[in-house]
This record gives sequence, structure tokens and C-alpha cells, in this order.
Amino acid sequence: MPGTRHKILGHVFSGFCTKMNRTKQLSSADENMETPLKRCLNTFDITLLGIGHMVGAGIYVLTGTVARDLAGPGIVLSFLLAGMTSMLAALCYAEFGTRVPKAGSAYVYTYVSVGEFWAFVIGWNILLEHMIGAASVARAWSGYIDSILGGVISNYTVEYVGELHEQLLGRYPDFLAFAVCLSYTCVLALGVKGSAMVNSILTLVNLAVMALVVIVGFYYADLDNWTLEGGGFLPYGLPGVVAGAATCFYAFVGFDSIATSGEEARDPAFSIPIATIISMTLVCFGYILVSGALTLMVPYWAISPTAALPEVFTTLQLPWAKYAVTVGALCGMTTTLLGSLFALPRCMYAMAADGLIFSFLGKVNKTTQVPLINLAVSGLSSALIALFFDLEKLVEFMSIGTLLAYTIVSASVIILRYRPEITPLLREDSSLSEAATPTSGVIEFGVGPAGRLKPNYAWLEPVCGKCEPGAAVSASVFLFSCFGTGLCLHLHWGSEDARNGTWWSVLLTAFFIAVLCACLVIIHAHEQNKNGLGFAVPLVPTIPAISILSNIQLMVHLNTLTWMRFMIWMAFGLLVYFLYGIHHSKENDSATSYSVLLGSGSGGKMRWGSIGAPGTRRASSDTRPIIDEEEVAQ
Repeated sequence: MPGTRHKILGHVFSGFCTKMNRTKQLSSADENMETPLKRCLNTFDITLLGIGHMVGAGIYVLTGTVARDLAGPGIVLSFLLAGMTSMLAALCYAEFGTRVPKAGSAYVYTYVSVGEFWAFVIGWNILLEHMIGAASVARAWSGYIDSILGGVISNYTVEYVGELHEQLLGRYPDFLAFAVCLSYTCVLALGVKGSAMVNSILTLVNLAVMALVVIVGFYYADLDNWTLEGGGFLPYGLPGVVAGAATCFYAFVGFDSIATSGEEARDPAFSIPIATIISMTLVCFGYILVSGALTLMVPYWAISPTAALPEVFTTLQLPWAKYAVTVGALCGMTTTLLGSLFALPRCMYAMAADGLIFSFLGKVNKTTQVPLINLAVSGLSSALIALFFDLEKLVEFMSIGTLLAYTIVSASVIILRYRPEITPLLREDSSLSEAATPTSGVIEFGVGPAGRLKPNYAWLEPVCGKCEPGAAVSASVFLFSCFGTGLCLHLHWGSEDARNGTWWSVLLTAFFIAVLCACLVIIHAHEQNKNGLGFAVPLVPTIPAISILSNIQLMVHLNTLTWMRFMIWMAFGLLVYFLYGIHHSKENDSATSYSVLLGSGSGGKMRWGSIGAPGTRRASSDTRPIIDEEEVAQ
């Protein structure tokens, strides 16, 4: 009996592991373009969608908070660091956008390259990211209006409703933020083209206001505010700059809405990379210039954390500039809110379409071609969060999921770039030429050179020569991520020992760096697959590897309480996955997984046949690519 029990448990756990690691198969280019959503967005629409999603509360609210409490004038470096790190991840998103023009962004990319479990983890965190993103912007929108009106809304609410005294909750229930979320949800329900037009108009107004702020700000600049007389350029030191960058990441998270629009773009292979690069560049320079102008106009400690720019122009006795900034701020926060509420239901739709969350969330309205049910769920969830929770806590909570998604997408670019391409082998053979369908005969497939060692790296054969094509690269990416985490934790907690040159700290740092370099060498030693890429990340694996380390470094600087809240959210997610998603996944009915297609990795040939055909491996469906066992034996 114990032996039988162990066999049963072993079979169950083996099946679970297989399901958790199965990957979503890439379809042909024509199949990828098929969608129940409406492909109507051009490059201009998508670019302004990305800019509008990024330039909102980040510039009008977050700038004041970070400058006053975290980085001082060093916020310029914080935005530069966060922008550069985001750009690395954005390039990875752009490459995937050309490969997989589907809604879901990082969720779909992870599903294609890493596996189902990690795809669910990323998707679950993207849902949280956009829900909190929409809620926090709605709360900032409300706070901005309240600040302009002299606190009338907050005072009235506290007087007649009362205060909330829990630590995680806001000071009072924000009914205006609740109403704003629901209102813009209704706007998005009208259709993607109409909402994109509204977003474009508001974004252009916002960009004009930003230009005005920069011009006026540098005209009234006082360099003493960046010197020791005004507190110095780095009053909180370099740790403050890094901590500020971790928070400023919130200002750049909107670029993944560009990738999310892939299923509604007319020409995603062209529009997504172009829109990503243009929007990231403009937004990064915009943030740096505005934050620089702000901290030059007044000392950092005198900046208002809720309405920084209007208060500064009031101090300078420029009421016309204050009103212009108010208009820009409301437009900017509106487009950010629209961006979050646009991306959230698309990701929910992608997960529901794959069966990992409840299927009714994947239904698309035939008239508007918008997933109306999950849009309603998304809007209501965001509105409830905005009603009760505190803005600062929401921003911290959102950063973890965002950084984790960026990390895994960067790793996925490396994995998929070194994954071999499987193509049919065409032969002048009557028995094969008649095999027009999977059930009529046997078709041989060949595995491309990608994922195999380059000839000049033959000396690595003893290390990874016996691995399946691409397996050594996947293992190296995993080790790079693990040891990169170890290095970042060591430098965070043992930074003083490292600076003092303590022998064990220096030795441990050297060990981590040596392992990371070895992983990169192993990855670089393999052939890449760039076939069919409209846009390719340059300098792979170096740029994605730097992106991985940068994201991990920023995650390490988030506080412990934020990580605890993240774990609670993940616990709920794992319950959904193991009780529902793993059993209802559409991949349960799919033909095969990528690992089966690769077979032994040595023969490089597969056959496509029907169940029960001689020399075939029995499958769970009627037809599937299978391995020719006689060739494997040879």
C-alpha cells in the first residue's frame, strides 16, 4: 500500500508540474491577427495612449512627494534611473509585441516563453497593478480638486461621514474618486476608437502644459536651491535617489498599455515598437525637465506633496500659470486613469480566454467589440479601492507586481530568442507530399540551429553539450536571476561591509559577479533565432540581463510591509490557479507542448501522425506533432 500511495502521489505531482510548465504555442502570423476585438488603432493612437498612461499623477502628484520626502533635487536622477530601467524593459516588451500581437502583454509573453504557472503569477499581478493604478490616480484626481478648492470636499466628508482610522486606509472615504472611476469606465465602454480619440486630445493638452511648466520654471530658476544653502542637491544621499527611483517607477508603468493594445492595433509589428520607443523617450525627458524646474523654483522642503506645481506658481504670484497647470493636471490624470482602465480588462480578457480565470470574463460585446463584463468588474473594483485606500500605500504596493513583470519579460526575451525554430522538412517523397493533413500520413519536422552551441564555443560541450536546444540558456537565465537576487540582497543589507572592504563581503560579491558573468557567457555561446522579428532588442543577452538586475535591485529597496501585502495577494491568486485555472486551462486540450516537440534534442526530427500509427507516441487528442521513436532510438 505505501508503495502504491507513493506512485499515485508521484503521478499526481508529476502531472501538476507538467501542467504548470506547459507553454502557449505561437500561432502563424495570420492566426495571431485574428481577434474578436476591433483592430482600429494606428501608431499615433498607440503612442499617445502610452504617453497619456504615463504622464499623469506621476508628474503632478508623485513629483512633489518624492522631491520633498525621498530624494530632494536628486529626484532628477531618480527619474533618470527609473526611466533608463523602464526603457530596458520597454525594449523587451516591444520585441514581444512584434512576436505576439495579443492583449495581455507580459502575461501572454510569459505564457509563450516560460510556462503557465509563471504566466498566471504575472497576469494576476498585472490585474493588481492596473486596479491599483486606476484607483490611485482617481484618488490623486480627487485630492487635486480638493486642494484647489481649499479642502472643501475632504472637510465636508469628514464632518458628515467621519474618518477611517486603519493604517492602510485613507483618512476618509473618497466618494469623488469612486465616481470618477465609474465615469471613465463608461467612456471606455463606448468603444476603443472613441476612447482613443478622447485620450489623444487630453494627452496633447497635457504635453503643452508640461512644455509651459518647463519654460516658466527655468525662467524663474534659482540655482541656490540646488546648493548647500538650499539643502544641497542630494540631501538624502544616494540611498534617497535609489529609493526615489523605486517609487518613480510608478510614473513609467503605463508603457505596457502599448503592448496590451497589440490585439487592437492595425499593424502591431510596426506600431508597438515605434510607439514604445517614442513614448518612453518623450516621457523620460519630460519628467526630468519638469522635476528639475520644480526643484529649481523653490527649495525641496517647501514643495507641497499633493499639488506641487500649482502651489509653486502661487508662491511665485503667477495665477495664470497655476490655472494652466490645473488644466494639464486634470487632463494628465484623466488619461492615466483611462490607460489603466483600458489595460486592465484586456489582461483579464486574455487570462479568461485561456481558461485561467472565470470564462465569463472573456466574453466580448459584438456591437462595441469591447469585453464589457470584465470592464464593469474592473471599473467597480478600482472604484472600491479608490473609495477606501490611501494613495501612498497603493503606489508602494503596485511597484512589486510591476517590477516582477518587467523582470520575467526581460528573462523571457532571452529564453525565446534562443529557442530553436521548428519547421517542416520538405522532401520529394510521394508518401510525404500526400500528407496534406495531420491524419493522412507523416510529416517530418526539423529543429533550427538556435539554442545550440556556436562552433567557436565547442569547449563548453562538457558543460551544456548534452542539453536539449535552448535548455542550457533557460537554466542559465534561471541561475542569473537567482544569483542576481542574491547579489542585490547582499549589497542592500551588507553595503557597509562592502564599502569598508571586509574580506568576506568582497569575496561574496566577487563570487556572485563571477557566476553572473559565467551565465552570460553560456547564453552568448549559443545560436540565436531572429527569424520573423519586426523589432529585435539589441545586444541580447546583455540588455535584458541588465534589465533583470535593475528591476531586482529596485524590488529589494521596497519595504517589508509592502512585501507582506504582496504575499497575501499572491496567496489568493494561487488559490484561484490551483482550484480553477490549472483544470480549466485551454492548454489541457491543446495539441502539444514545446518540450514534446523538441523530443530528444539530438535527432532534430519530428513526425506528425494519428493516434495508433506505427512508430508514434499516443496523444491525448486526435492529432498532434509526435516524436518518431525509431529516430530517437537511432
